[in-house]
Amino acid sequence: KQKNELGVYLMNLTVSDLLYLASLPLWLQYFFQDDDWSHREWLCQLCGFLLYENIYISIGFLCCISLDRYLAVVHPLRFTSLRSMSAAWLVSAIIWLKEIAVGVVFFRHKELSKNRKNQSVCFEHYPMQPWEYPINYYRFTIGFMFPLAILSISYLCVLRAVGRSAGTQPDQKTRIRQLVSSTILIFLVCFSPYHVFLLVRTLLERDCNFIAGIFNYYHMSLLLTTLNCVADPALYCFVSESARRGLYRAIFRPVARILCFCFRRGNASPANPATDSREVATDENARS
Repeated sequence: KQKNELGVYLMNLTVSDLLYLASLPLWLQYFFQDDDWSHREWLCQLCGFLLYENIYISIGFLCCISLDRYLAVVHPLRFTSLRSMSAAWLVSAIIWLKEIAVGVVFFRHKELSKNRKNQSVCFEHYPMQPWEYPINYYRFTIGFMFPLAILSISYLCVLRAVGRSAGTQPDQKTRIRQLVSSTILIFLVCFSPYHVFLLVRTLLERDCNFIAGIFNYYHMSLLLTTLNCVADPALYCFVSESARRGLYRAIFRPVARILCFCFRRGNASPANPATDSREVATDENARS
C-alpha cells in the first residue's frame, strides 16, 4: 500500500475501474449482438451510468495525481495541508459525490431507444436528441477541456521544475517524469478521441445519415475509453518500487518463463538430417 495522498487517489481510481469492469460483460454482449440490448432497461441505465462515471471519475483522479505532483515538486514546502491524507479523502469524496449527482441528472431520461433496424440501442440515441446538446457541451468543456488544461499546465511546470532541481536524484527525476507523462498520455489516448467525436456529433448530427458515416470511428473512440482500466495500473509502477516488483512477479516473470520453456522445447527437437545420416552410415560400417 502507498500510505499517502497519492495512494488515496490511486485507490479511488482502482475502485472506479473495478465498478466499470463489473458491467463489461454486458457491454461485450451488446457489442457482439450488433448493438442490440437484450436486457432490462434498468440494466442499461446502470451500465451507462457506470460507463459515464468511470470516464469522468478517472479524469478527476488523473487531475488530482497531476496536481499532487505539481505541489510536491514545484512547491514542496508550501500547501502541505493540501497534500495530507485527510485532504485527499475529502477531495475524493467531493469528486465521487459531484460525478454521481451529475450522472443522476443526466440519466433521468430514457436510455433505451429503437434504431432504424428496430434494435434496442443502449446509452446512445441516433440521431442525437436536442436535450443532449447542453449535456454534451458540459461534458466537453468541464469534463474534458478544463481537465486537459490542468494536466497540461501541471505537466509543463513539473518538467521544468525537475529539470532545474539540483538536489533530486536522477532516478527520482526519471520516476517523476514517467508519472506525469503517463498521466497525460492516458488522458489523451483514452479520452480525447471520444470527446472530439462527441463534440462533432453535437454540432453536426441532425439525422441518421451523419452518424452512419462515422459510426465505426465513434464506436472505436468509445472503446478507447475502456483502455484506461488497463493503462491505470501502469501509474503504480512509477509510485513505488514494491509496485514495480509486484507487477514484474505477476506479469513479466511468468511471460519470461513461458518463453524460456518454448525455447527449450524448440532446442529439444530431433537432430538434423545430416547428423542422422552420419549415424546410419556408422551403424552400417559396424555391421560390415
